[in-house]
Parts: sequence; C-alpha cells; structure tokens
Amino acid sequence: MKTKRQSAEKVMHRFFFCVAGASIAILLFIMVFLFMEGLPIFKIVSVRDFLFGHYWYPTSDPADFGIFPLIIASLSVTALSSVIAIPLGVMTAVYLAELASRRVAEIVKPMVELLAALPSVVIGFFGMVVVAPFLQNVFGIPTGLNLFNSAMMLAFMSIPTICSLSEDAIYSVPSVLKEGSLALGATHWETILRVILPASISGISTAVILGMSRAIGETMVVLMVAGGAGMIPESIFSPVRPLPASIAAEMAEAPFRSDHYHALFAIGIVLFVFTLLFNLVADQIAHRYRQVGEASL
Repeated sequence: MKTKRQSAEKVMHRFFFCVAGASIAILLFIMVFLFMEGLPIFKIVSVRDFLFGHYWYPTSDPADFGIFPLIIASLSVTALSSVIAIPLGVMTAVYLAELASRRVAEIVKPMVELLAALPSVVIGFFGMVVVAPFLQNVFGIPTGLNLFNSAMMLAFMSIPTICSLSEDAIYSVPSVLKEGSLALGATHWETILRVILPASISGISTAVILGMSRAIGETMVVLMVAGGAGMIPESIFSPVRPLPASIAAEMAEAPFRSDHYHALFAIGIVLFVFTLLFNLVADQIAHRYRQVGEASL
C-alpha cells in the first residue's frame, strides 16, 4: 500500500513538473520570437531615436520610428486609469470585507466581478457609443475619443482585479489583530485604517500593480476609444495612441519582415519590459511587506 502511494505521488510530481516546464518553455519561445523579430529594427534606427523620437511615420520616405509619444500615451492612460480604479477597487474591497452585511456582499461582489467577464470589445463599444458623445457634449471638446475616455474604460476593466485581490488580502488578516484592536478601545474605522489595511498592504499593493499591468497591456479598448493620434497629449481630453493600439492597428498592413514589421515587434518588446517591471515591483512589494505571524505588526 505504501509503495503504491509513493508511486502515485511520483507520477503526480512528474506530471505537475511537466506542466510547469511546458508553461515556462512556451513563455520562453514567445519571448525569443518577440526579440528575434523586434531587434532587427535597431540596425535601421538607434535605440535612443526609437525610444525618444517624436515622430511615428513608418510608411513615409524616409520612415520615422520614434515611439516616445506612444510611450507617453500608454503611461498617461495607465496613470489616469489607476487614479480612478485604485480608490474604487480598494474601497469596494474594504466595504465588502468589513462593512457590508453578508447578504449585501453576496449581491455586490458578483456584480463587481461581472465586469471582468465583459469582453474588452464590448467595453470599447460602450465607450465609443455612450461615453464619447457624453464627454463631447458636456465638456465641449472636438472629440470624445481621447485619453480620459480610454482611462475610464480601462479603470472599469481593472477594478475587478484590484477589488478581488484586495478583498482576499483583507480577509487573510488574522482575526486576533482586529479583535485585539477593538479590545484596546479602537473604533471599527480606526481598526480598519491602522490595523487591517497596514496588515494587508502586501496583497493590496500586488493587486494594484497587477491592475496597472492589465491596463498598460490592453489593446482593444484603447484602439477603439483613445482617438488614434500619435502625439504627446496636451490635456486629458487629447486624443492619443498607446503602444498596444499601434500594434493592433498596423500589424495587418505591415509587409512581412519589413522595417515597419520589425518596428511593431520592437514596440512589443517595450510593452513586455513594462509589464515585466510591473510584475517585479509587485513581487518585491509582496516580499517586503509580507506579514509573518500574528505579531509582526
């Protein structure tokens, strides 16, 4: 019986090892392909001119491959969407975990998480048909397809991620910390602000970083509602063209293995680096502020 159990454990160990190895191998192959197709553009243009050039005209003669306006657009949209999504996501998580009744939480939580089930093209279509005319009429701007519109749509997509992970982090705080705070005379709000949130800061920070990572890599929404103007935004109502939108809009038109083709893959490398940095920051924060034991505060 013991030998059979050990054999089964070895089989399952090898199975999961193969699955994990396959995932790593697939990711590695994708990364190698991305760099193989993107790096040749730097034989035509320098890394500095590519990253900090102000003009993106890949089909002109001579072509310009400056993606600085596209980088600024991506960072601006991500930052503005984070300003909207982080307070809403974290406060919703606090409400569901600490303030809402069980019945209310069972209703509100599925509604929040339902946003994650909406296809990005549906959210983009909503931004085009409903939000864009509203912004245009209310603020008197030339077009409602702009940075602010895309930031709001990305915020709606990031809120479920931030809310769900933050709620899990708040739930994971040991109950003795909360009970000890209340026993010492602290109010419920003081316990939330000074005990529960500091104890769950690791998970909340990770949720925020992952929500930002999704926002900076989203393609369909920014392609539909950002406006498609490859220039540095002057205000939150300026039309912009983030990095993913440029790849999605131009990849089908770029001749195979042309300079334009390689430049789009180089944009993919930049996006890959941004996402990698966000995940490294999330991992660093999670390890730095990870709670060890109930008395670590």
